[in-house]
Amino acid sequence: MIAYCGLDCSKCEGFLATQADSNSQRAEVSRKWSALYAADIKPEQINCDGCKAQGRKFFYCENLCEIRKCCTAKGVDHCAACKEYPCQTLSAFIQMAPEAGNALERLRS
Repeated sequence: MIAYCGLDCSKCEGFLATQADSNSQRAEVSRKWSALYAADIKPEQINCDGCKAQGRKFFYCENLCEIRKCCTAKGVDHCAACKEYPCQTLSAFIQMAPEAGNALERLRS
């Protein structure tokens, strides 16, 4: 399941913890993400069915992700389908997550 940004939701630790309905996995993800992002992320916040799913979404993905907001506003399935590809926001993201850029390039071809 490729997200708007090109990341594979099915490989995300938060998605995997949610799909397994594992509180121990949620706790581990919350510890890891809290340290990684210098944020206080609680285990109960680790609930996500993927950023394109109708179900649960991690609060960052649902409320703060500029890439998701942009794609939904433009009605595109992912950044690779956008006329402005690659924009500054996406280019900055790909610097942190080159695997997302690789997936988007595959989608464009």
